[in-house]
Amino acid sequence: MNINASIIDQRLASVIDNIRQQASEELRIRDEAKLKSLSFVYLCVKTILDLEDEQTFDCLTEGGGDFGVDAMHISEEHDGEFTVSLFQAKYKNNLEVNSNFPEEGIESLINAIKYLFNPTARLDYINQRLLAKVEEARSLIRDGYIPQIRALACNNGLKWNSSAQEAIDRAGFGDQATWEHVNHDRLVNILQASKPVKDTLQLSGKAIIEDMSFSRVLVGRISVTEIASLIARHGERLLERNIRRYLGLQGNRVNEGIRDTLNSEERNNFYFYNNGITLTCDKFAYNGLQDRNYPVRVENLQIINGGQTCMTIFKTLQEPNLFQKILPQDTQAYVLLRLYELPSDNINLVQKITYATNSQNPVDLKDLRANDERQQRLEINIQQLGFNYRRKRSETSAKSTDISSGVAAEAVLSIWREKPHQAKFFSREHFGKLYDSIFTESLNGAQVVLAVQLYRIAENRRKRPESQDPDFIRYASCFIAMQMGRRLLHDLQIKMNDISHLNFHHAQKLIEQNGEAYFNHAVQDIQLALESLYGSNEISLQQLSATFRRGDLIDKLQQIKIN
Repeated sequence: MNINASIIDQRLASVIDNIRQQASEELRIRDEAKLKSLSFVYLCVKTILDLEDEQTFDCLTEGGGDFGVDAMHISEEHDGEFTVSLFQAKYKNNLEVNSNFPEEGIESLINAIKYLFNPTARLDYINQRLLAKVEEARSLIRDGYIPQIRALACNNGLKWNSSAQEAIDRAGFGDQATWEHVNHDRLVNILQASKPVKDTLQLSGKAIIEDMSFSRVLVGRISVTEIASLIARHGERLLERNIRRYLGLQGNRVNEGIRDTLNSEERNNFYFYNNGITLTCDKFAYNGLQDRNYPVRVENLQIINGGQTCMTIFKTLQEPNLFQKILPQDTQAYVLLRLYELPSDNINLVQKITYATNSQNPVDLKDLRANDERQQRLEINIQQLGFNYRRKRSETSAKSTDISSGVAAEAVLSIWREKPHQAKFFSREHFGKLYDSIFTESLNGAQVVLAVQLYRIAENRRKRPESQDPDFIRYASCFIAMQMGRRLLHDLQIKMNDISHLNFHHAQKLIEQNGEAYFNHAVQDIQLALESLYGSNEISLQQLSATFRRGDLIDKLQQIKIN
C-alpha cells in the first residue's frame, strides 16, 4: 500500500463528515461510494486552489449532465483574461496506485473545453450548477475577455498514458489550455507545507550581509538552476507564506516572459529584467572567510515574494524542448536574491514584509490582513455577540456561528456599502484596494453579523433554488442581499451607522421573523429593475450574468421605494 495514498484515504473520512449534509441538500448525493468520490473532488479543489470551505463546495458540479467536469472555478478577469479551472476526479479504493488516469476521462475534458467555452455551441443536457458557471464564463467571452483553461485530472494513481497525451496534442488547444495531473503525492506535498525547510543555498559572486535591528539581511545573486533544484527538493512547502498561487506558464504574460527570456540569447540579462525574489528564514550561516560564491545554510526557509518566478523557472527548466539554441558556454541566468533572517517570535514583521512586497500585485491579501488592528477589534466585538470571527484560516469545519473574514467582506460590501457587483466579482480586491472602504474604522461587530445573516439567506437560496424561482437567482444573491438590508433598516427606522450592540437583538429578531419576506420582496425588486432595463425582451443567462457582473441594476434598484 502506498503511504501517501493511505494518508489521503484517511483524510477523506473527515471530509465526508464535513460535507455530508450539504452534499445531500445541494447535490442529492447520499450514497457512501459517491460521497467518497465527491469528497476527493472537494479535497483536490480546496488543496489546489486554496479556497475556503463554502467557496470549495460552490465549485462542485458533479452529477448528471456535467460533461465530465466534477468541479469548475472561474477567476476574476485581469488584463483581458480570466482563468477557468476544470477538475475531473477518478478515485479508486485500491490503494496500490498502479492505474493511469483513464483515457476516456481525458477525452471528456477535451470535449468539455471544446463546447463549454464556445458561446454559440448548444448545451441541451447540462446540470444547472454547471450551466450557471458556464454561462458566466461565456458572458465574459462575449465581453471580449479571453479564457485560459486549466484542466486538472485528479486520481490516486498514475498520470494519463501516452495515448491520452496524443489526444490532448490532437485537440489543438495550444497555449490556451494547460493540463495538470494531481494525485496523492502532490496533495500530500501541499498538505505537509508546514514542515520547516532546512537547506543550503549556493550563491554566485559577491554578496552583502548586514545586521539590522535584531535581524540580518543578505543580498546576493543565485542562478536559475539553483532555484530549480530548490523547488524540486521542497516544492510548495517553500510557498506557505507566499500569497500568490502558481498561475502556470500559459495565460500569464509575466510567466511567459520569464520562460521566453530563459530560452533566448537574452538569458544573460535575466538578472536585470526580473525583480528578484525575497525569502525569510529563522537563521542563516555562511563562511565569512570566503569573499564570494557563498554556500548559505538556512533554517525554516520561505519564499515570500517571487514564488511565480521560482515556479516558472522550475517548470521551464523541466521542458525538454527548451535550451536547444547554441549559446556561449558561459551563458547563465541569475536572479537577485534578498534573504531576511527575522526573529522567530515576530510573526507580525514577517506579515508586514510579505504584504509590502506583494501589495502591488492583484492578489488575495486576506491572510496578510488577519493581524490588522481592525480585524482583531472585530473579532472581540463579534465574540461578545455570541459569534466567532475567523480572521485567520482554519482547518476545522465551520459552525453556524462562525463568520470568516472573506464572507464578512462580501456581505458588508453588498449590503451596507451597496456595491454588490464588486462584492461578487472583485473578491481579490476585498483585502486590497477595497479594504478601507469595507472595513472602515466605524464598522462594528453588530453590522458585520447582521449583514452576514442577510447574505446567507440569499446565498442559501442561490445554492438551493426552488422550482418557482426565476433564473437570475443563481447570479443575483449579492443584489438581493442589498435590497434585504434596505428593508431591515426601514423596519428598524434607523440608518446603517446607527446599528450597534444596543439594537442588535431587535434586528436579529426582525431577520428571523421577516427574512423570507425580505428575500421575496428583494426578488420582486430585481424583476422590476430588469424590466426597467430590458423591457419585455427575453433575457438569456449570459445577459443575466453580464448584467449582475457590471452592476447595471444598482441605480434602478436604488430608485425603488422601500415600503
